Amino acid sequence: MKSLILRTAANYLLPLLLLFSVFILLRGHYLPGGGFVGGLVASIAFVLHAFANGTESTQKFLAYHPGNMIPVGLGIAIIAGLFPMLFGEPFMTGLWLKDPLPVIGMVGTALFFDIGVFLVVIGVTLTIIFTIAETTK
Repeated sequence: MKSLILRTAANYLLPLLLLFSVFILLRGHYLPGGGFVGGLVASIAFVLHAFANGTESTQKFLAYHPGNMIPVGLGIAIIAGLFPMLFGEPFMTGLWLKDPLPVIGMVGTALFFDIGVFLVVIGVTLTIIFTIAETTK
């Protein structure tokens, strides 16, 4: 779809949607949201950019193939799950810093698990979308 209005809107919406996805990721410990929903919002931002500017332009914008995010995200999530075992706690036990950080709030293993899920969702979603787009050419 080559529309000047869509291209202009997509270029402005991409950073806003990515910022919103990070917001949803960070508020996931206290309120509905988290890594899965934040990853879907970020994926939607990139899909909107791909519809407006073409998949090649979005792939160049990403600089890395989105499939590379999947093992990185899985690694972060697994490490976040295993980390409490170093302190004799069961797998996936939430460990938190005593004091919250400004803007981010409470930081703990659940946040890192959410970041891993965030990366996996973006990687899987964009890999599927880009593969479908390449096969339909």
